[in-house]
Amino acid sequence: MKSLKLIFMGTPGFAIPSLEAVHRSRHLLDGVVTRPDKPRGRGRRLQLAPVAEWARRYEVELAQPGRVDDRSFQAWLKEKNPDVIVTVAFGGLLPREILDLPSLGCINLHASYLPAYRGAAPIHRAVMEGATYSGVSVIKMTQELDAGDIVMREKESVSLSDTAGTLHDRLAEKGAGLLVRALDGLADGTLEPVPQDHDQATYAPSLQPGEECLDWNLGPVELYNRIRGLNPWPGAYTVCEGKRIKVWLAEWPGEKANGTRKEEPGTVIEAHENALVVATGHGGALKLIEVQPAGKRAMDAGSFCCGYRIEPGHRLSGE
Repeated sequence: MKSLKLIFMGTPGFAIPSLEAVHRSRHLLDGVVTRPDKPRGRGRRLQLAPVAEWARRYEVELAQPGRVDDRSFQAWLKEKNPDVIVTVAFGGLLPREILDLPSLGCINLHASYLPAYRGAAPIHRAVMEGATYSGVSVIKMTQELDAGDIVMREKESVSLSDTAGTLHDRLAEKGAGLLVRALDGLADGTLEPVPQDHDQATYAPSLQPGEECLDWNLGPVELYNRIRGLNPWPGAYTVCEGKRIKVWLAEWPGEKANGTRKEEPGTVIEAHENALVVATGHGGALKLIEVQPAGKRAMDAGSFCCGYRIEPGHRLSGE
């Protein structure tokens, strides 16, 4: 069986299962590319991206270009002369000079069932929008975002209890297996890429800071999906008496959750050791399960009510 020489480009934890699967496969991992180390935290210490940590641990040659159009980086790639370049959550489009460099082109693993949810935040958006399925897709890369021909793809069901975090982990593992099968097919010459139906494309733009703040004028189902779609990062929040409160979990309100309640959205309806129920838009209500006051650990909503003396009539709001 033919093996391919490849360069792997990725950055966050989502790429690690794919990187490990490629490393274990019959193919030759000849180098890893990731973003430069970034200063983080109060001390602004440089922190390695997960892919950089992996490459250093396994002593695989690592490149961290500031820009992918950097001439010295492109010269390094040309010297490597890979059969194929693989990208998994690398972040950013590749210029034509790189796309045309490998003899077999460049392929990308994307965390959605394309052409749905093209873009930077497919996992968050799928959960936030209440999608019933997502998936992973391997595509031939082009200069248009996530628009290349589909090499392979697989669906993954999304349950009402899923968060962005649980879906992320499943798709990372499913995608790793799919990627290796795609590389095997590329090596064996058995792949038959299929053009995407661009008319069916939907988009998943990056999260914006304002989306983290819960708008209680939304209906209970929309709020429920937003909370789980922002868990574990960056986390949805509301404001109580001028202080931010992260909201990590809520109770599924049911498909027919809209009602005839008269309380203003954001008003606390129930607050005791067993419940924190908040009025929403469309006459509905949402029961919060787990919250986290600023500077404190996450706690069940009942403990929050007791410890912070939350009572019916309190108002939760945006900033």
